[in-house]
Amino acid sequence: MTERPESVEDSPGVEAVDTGRERVLADATARGVDIRIIERPAARSLAEAAAQLGIQPSDIVKTLVVKRSDDTFLFALVPGGRKIAWPKLRSVLQVNKLQLPDASVALAATGYERGTITPFGSTTAWPVVADATILGRTVSIGAGEHGYSLFVDADALTAAFGATVADITDPE
Repeated sequence: MTERPESVEDSPGVEAVDTGRERVLADATARGVDIRIIERPAARSLAEAAAQLGIQPSDIVKTLVVKRSDDTFLFALVPGGRKIAWPKLRSVLQVNKLQLPDASVALAATGYERGTITPFGSTTAWPVVADATILGRTVSIGAGEHGYSLFVDADALTAAFGATVADITDPE
């Protein structure tokens, strides 16, 4: 039996698993959220990724790790073709300073490499803030491992994490 990493022990409902995908599945199951994970080839752009998946670029939602000045983190769910509007996000969170940490800090905070990050199965359960434009449709997000995409109903995703849903983005 594989030893359970210490960081996963603190995640309620997440059992010992070996891969990011398995952590994602275990957490989604524990939360009662239906997800579908598919294998996919690497893409060089948002448009290419959307074409491969047969969806619109705005249906691909990036899970960004955002660091607060008190060294805590949150997940920001940002649809393709949009970027975080820092003044809007700071206003929603009622803070003066936020930043995107470097890749090694994001990995340490979540247990996932950039490009695979998802709130599902994160080694720490950070708050989730979702851009309001993702609601009402199925979206694709990181699946915990490179080469895979996760499909989920955005309303179920935001409900499962008690996400704050607000206007936090601007067009790219």
